[in-house]
Amino acid sequence: MGTARFLVYMTALVVLWLAWNTFAPDHLQFDPKTLNYTLLTLLLSLQAAYAAPLILLAQNRQTDRDRVIGEQDRARDERGLADTEFLTREVASLRIALRDVATRDFVRSEPARPARRASTSAAP
Repeated sequence: MGTARFLVYMTALVVLWLAWNTFAPDHLQFDPKTLNYTLLTLLLSLQAAYAAPLILLAQNRQTDRDRVIGEQDRARDERGLADTEFLTREVASLRIALRDVATRDFVRSEPARPARRASTSAAP
């Protein structure tokens, strides 16, 4: 349900149903126009009754998938941030060990520094 193929088949079935029960001889009609296509209405209502819960189930599953993906993205971002902070502290400790003063401003600007190096080294 909901696929293009299903919609085409369902449309064709309804068109054939209506054409047969409108233009066929009275003794061959199984759902006559004079009764306002009662059987067709009942069948479409039955289909809708089954389709609605299936659609809701599909939406709930998609919501669950989106929630899991969001949690995974957050966890990956937190790990990336922790790695960046760790590397910044390591660079600062190396500078201190080499007797180069690592100021607070230097430590804060250090994560953006590799991006600047990469853009300036690719220029020539």
